[in-house]
Amino acid sequence: MASDQFNHVNDSSTLTIGTVKGPGENGNQYVFITADNRYVKVGEFVCYQVGGMDETDETHQILGKISARRLIDHLPDRIFADTEISPETIAALVGFAHPNPEIYEVTVDVIGYFDVRLGFINPRVAPKPGAKVYLASDGYLRHVLNRRQVRDVGSAHMGSLLLRSQGAVPVVLDVKELVSTHMAILAGTGSGKSYTAGVLVEELMAPHNRAAVLIFDPHGEYGTLEDLRGHPAFQDEDGYAPQVKILKPEDIRIRVSSLDFYDVVTLLPNMSDRQQSILSKAFGILRNRMGDRRWSVNDLMDAVFDADRSQDEDGNEKKGSSAEALEWKLDKLARSDYFHTADHLAPKDLFQPGQVTVLQMNEISQEEQQVICAAILRQANQARMNTQKEKLDPQDENYLPYPVFILLEEAHRFAPAHEPSRCKMILRTILSEGRKFGLGVGLITQRPGKLDSDVLSQCMSQFIMRIVNPVDQDSLKYGVEAAGRDLLKELPALTKGQVIMAGACVNTPVLCQVRQRLTQHGGQTLDAPAMWQDFFQPHQVRSRTIEQAPPASRPRSRTVRGVSID
Repeated sequence: MASDQFNHVNDSSTLTIGTVKGPGENGNQYVFITADNRYVKVGEFVCYQVGGMDETDETHQILGKISARRLIDHLPDRIFADTEISPETIAALVGFAHPNPEIYEVTVDVIGYFDVRLGFINPRVAPKPGAKVYLASDGYLRHVLNRRQVRDVGSAHMGSLLLRSQGAVPVVLDVKELVSTHMAILAGTGSGKSYTAGVLVEELMAPHNRAAVLIFDPHGEYGTLEDLRGHPAFQDEDGYAPQVKILKPEDIRIRVSSLDFYDVVTLLPNMSDRQQSILSKAFGILRNRMGDRRWSVNDLMDAVFDADRSQDEDGNEKKGSSAEALEWKLDKLARSDYFHTADHLAPKDLFQPGQVTVLQMNEISQEEQQVICAAILRQANQARMNTQKEKLDPQDENYLPYPVFILLEEAHRFAPAHEPSRCKMILRTILSEGRKFGLGVGLITQRPGKLDSDVLSQCMSQFIMRIVNPVDQDSLKYGVEAAGRDLLKELPALTKGQVIMAGACVNTPVLCQVRQRLTQHGGQTLDAPAMWQDFFQPHQVRSRTIEQAPPASRPRSRTVRGVSID
């Protein structure tokens, strides 16, 4: 008896494209022969049928993905060398009646048959030689590739299957898996990574998700998400409309008492070993003195002077020389625009369901970005843990009773490979433990080779776009296993907006064409030639001539009987 999933395959759009030759190089592959090259593209989905031997035996369509192809038979090379000779004419003369005289051997990696409860199951039953190979139908792929359907609660419609007609097979991700098991967008410059992230944020803020999202934006590219306000596509009948909070550098405030010793060391570089030792001791004194109360930079300075005192052999108090040097350094922290005694961005300010908060840090130094990011991540992690453990009451500024998702643009800056980083340790902690407490992280980088491998390996969903740098390609082979080596070979050939999506958010890796954004994209490349040409436009030339002219030669207004005449 045929199963429901077989009916999805065996529809009018299903095509027989080849015949099985035999097994491939490993037990999970088979090879088929075809004379039709139109459908045998690397990454395309095909299937064969097993079962149906008797009335009780269920029929399954075994899905597979084309991983390689090679030409095994064709007309002699000499025919193709002469551009005046038509290969089709010669083929007809020598008895090749088939319109395609070329024969291809195609390798397929078996995925399995789809079970609604368990996902894909590989039956380990190789197709017999002579079995027919079908092109998997659009209807079947819509049914089995996606864990969710378009506009389902918890769905993210990112685009459509690349090798099919545009829109024929939507690619819809499972938001629950995406945000709970973490994700990474990995792409070369100009491949469309920020655009793809924008599409994802649109889906997260749609009425069927209403997520709580925070974006660390080092380049100020996500300000155009303000278009979400009032956009009809993001409003619902119950009155829902997404909130967008854009925090510019002058709006970012971190309470100094939320910083730890390593944060302060990052903000005050070039400290001697003795100065670091005194500062560490001062933090111990401060904790004993203040407890959980808030402290200021002046309180830390007092603790530094106490830590730098010692006694000589006669019991006389001796004052060290490091405290004054540290006081001079700590004065820099006291004058900071971003670290304050009282002002603070608490979790309640940053997170709320149906709200996306963008921290624009494009005018903030690298060291300050590191500390701001580390402090916010650390506090968000503690907030979710303590709220889940019922250690906080609803009036506490750290009370966070819902899951949150954090997008980190230019992630290689915050978790660099083989370099110390203030954010790296807290990111490792969140990525390994955040799933239990509802804290999801998305990493975006154009240099995956410079991203810490432990951090990357914890991202269970991956969006991989065009990457040509060999170092970055090699890093993916070891840090991103879900995509498959066959699809990773396609990375240099991908064009802008084309992405490999793999991991926990989809049933099997897919090649996707990202859909068009509903809001504006803020990361477009400047059109330098057009701007250079505009420099010489008549209105620009006249404006510069007036501005550069000496005051005496500039046109002045004359007044005749109280009327100004230019």
